[in-house]
Order: sequence, then C-alpha cells, then structure tokens
Amino acid sequence: MKKIILSIVCFLWCIASNAQLLKSKDKSGKIHFFSATPMENIEAKSDVATSLIFTETDSIKFSVPITSFQFEKSLMQEHFNENYMESSKFPKASLRGKINEKIDFKKDGEHKVTATCICTIHGISKPYSLIGTISVKNNEVILKSKFDVKLTDHNIDVPKLVVKNISENIAVNVEFIYAPYVKK
Repeated sequence: MKKIILSIVCFLWCIASNAQLLKSKDKSGKIHFFSATPMENIEAKSDVATSLIFTETDSIKFSVPITSFQFEKSLMQEHFNENYMESSKFPKASLRGKINEKIDFKKDGEHKVTATCICTIHGISKPYSLIGTISVKNNEVILKSKFDVKLTDHNIDVPKLVVKNISENIAVNVEFIYAPYVKK
C-alpha cells in the first residue's frame, strides 16, 4: 500500500513540476476596441486586464473591469458605462478557454494559435474561436489576438437614435505579457 501511495505522489509531483502557471505582468494586459461607422468612430482602451495561462492544460482566462476602458471623450465613456454596458450591474468582462495547439512555453519561438473560449460580456456567455500568436522569448510570453464581438450576441442594446453611430460588430484587440507565476 505504501508503494502505491508513494508512486502516486511521485507521479503527481512529476506532473506538477512540468506544469507552469503564467500570469500577466502587472499593468501589462491591454484590451482595445474599435467601432467604425460613417458617422463616427468609437475607440477605447484598458491597460488593467489580467490573464493566466496554465501550461499543463493549455487553459487560458482573462478578465477586465468594464469601468477601466478609457475613451477620448468623457461623454462616450459615461454612455458606455451607464447606458450600454451597465457596468454597475455587469462590472467585468471575462474569457475562459483552451489553446488548441500544444506550445512549449520553455522554448523561444513564435506560434500561431487558436483557442476555443467562452466569453462573458454584459452577463451573457457565448462561444468564440480566437486566432492569435504566442511569442516566447527569454522566459517571457506574449499573447496577441484580434476578434469581433457582435453587440446583439451579448444583449447590448443600441438606441435607434444612435444606431448609425455604433457598429454592430466591435473589433477587439488583446495583448498580454506573461511571466512564470511565483508564489510570494
């Protein structure tokens, strides 16, 4: 019995020693979105998104506070938070999923990747397939991806009065810089 328990412990230790948790560096998570229409362009950025990659399972997740998005015009930011995103009711957006390709996060290189994810915005979770790149250099990992979010998929209503000012599909760019997580 002791040999079985010892074997199990050794097996789990071997798995854990190969597994690595990558955490986005402080203030490195960037999410940018852009809405282009003939009437008006709308653009916002957040630099406070956080993300994790668990290398053993290739799982990924990220989260961003809705109120962290900064607009050029303060009135746009106010309308975004109060009227469209209802940020007091739905304070964050998140994504959780799996990277489909196996990446050696300890070996330098650039990799084209896809991920199958569930994205939750405005309290509505929807499946997404993301395309991006993961670059590994000197123990630093950079993830970049672009995807579109359809407002109606997340029950984000646009009043008829301004429907020509806001695109139905919002272009989203994400960039995270990761380092191995070290428990403090």
